[in-house]
Amino acid sequence: MVMNVSEPPSKRAVWTGRAMSALVILFLAMDAVMKLVDPTFVADANKQLGFPTNLDRPLGLLLLAITVLYALPATTFTGLVLMTGYLGGAVASHLRIGSPLFSHVLFGVYIEALAWGGVWLRDCRLRRLFPLKQC
Repeated sequence: MVMNVSEPPSKRAVWTGRAMSALVILFLAMDAVMKLVDPTFVADANKQLGFPTNLDRPLGLLLLAITVLYALPATTFTGLVLMTGYLGGAVASHLRIGSPLFSHVLFGVYIEALAWGGVWLRDCRLRRLFPLKQC
């Protein structure tokens, strides 16, 4: 079923979008907190990606701020765009060091697909901007 971009989303679409967005928020919040707590395995992983360990906490704060912006209805679009840039950098970092494609390199793409899809399902403004089917 293709959704009509001029109609408000159905309750099913809204709840599916909320669930998708909740998964994104939970994952990114966990990732941000792990960077702030900075256990050894996080520092080692960031070192392997080529990031100095003194950037772990600033990256965690940045990700936490982006996640909060995405979670708040008034700033969802801002958070979505910033998240796209942040996760695009993660994809590039993994690609640069030759990480496995489907499990590491594309993981940011999977999260972004959930994030954009969640907003698309529940917000008609995004559906009007990116319709699945042209009239």
